[in-house]
Amino acid sequence: MQKEMDITNASSQIVSEIKHKLQVKRPILIALDGGSGAGKSTLAVAIGQEIDSVVIPIDDFFSGHIPNWKWDTLSTQEKARDVFDWHRLRSVVLEPLLTGKAARWHPFDFTSGLRADGTYGLSPQWVEKKPASVIILEGAYSSSPFLIGLIDLSVLLDIPVSERHRRLEVRESDKEFLQRWHRLWDSVEEYYFREVRPRSTFDVVVKSKS
Repeated sequence: MQKEMDITNASSQIVSEIKHKLQVKRPILIALDGGSGAGKSTLAVAIGQEIDSVVIPIDDFFSGHIPNWKWDTLSTQEKARDVFDWHRLRSVVLEPLLTGKAARWHPFDFTSGLRADGTYGLSPQWVEKKPASVIILEGAYSSSPFLIGLIDLSVLLDIPVSERHRRLEVRESDKEFLQRWHRLWDSVEEYYFREVRPRSTFDVVVKSKS
């Protein structure tokens, strides 16, 4: 049965759900999903303060190998399919952690900028995470069907679009980048949460009062 929670006490209630899951199985994988600006990273930190866990930002696996110009040519469905390197995320991070092994990867490197061919590279620095009973995958599309069979608890942060966009405006100083981001990805998020992972398919829905 789906559970709804208010965002003000969501972390404590989600931790209770996690503890219940841990009585049956460990380690477990929690997916914190929601549109951009919903507060997924903040919620992941709050959960981590209440229970020992390891957090994996799904943005580390953005498909930077796809040339920047090519995103403009892809359909909404193709963008939702190709936005992340699902195979690398599964094989290098999630599957090892779910079998009690450490995970080590090179994250997507946005800060170094575009390369000559229009792609982004990976950071030369390794990210390494030790095994934990609770693995939190946070980011938009983290409940994707490409991860079917791995996720034990799917959580949707259902925050109004107007509020999410307001937060993005505050967070992003490069307004030209943000405009292009909205043009490329707003329709993808709308499609994903309407057709791929509608609200009714999540185990837990965290709602905002605003």
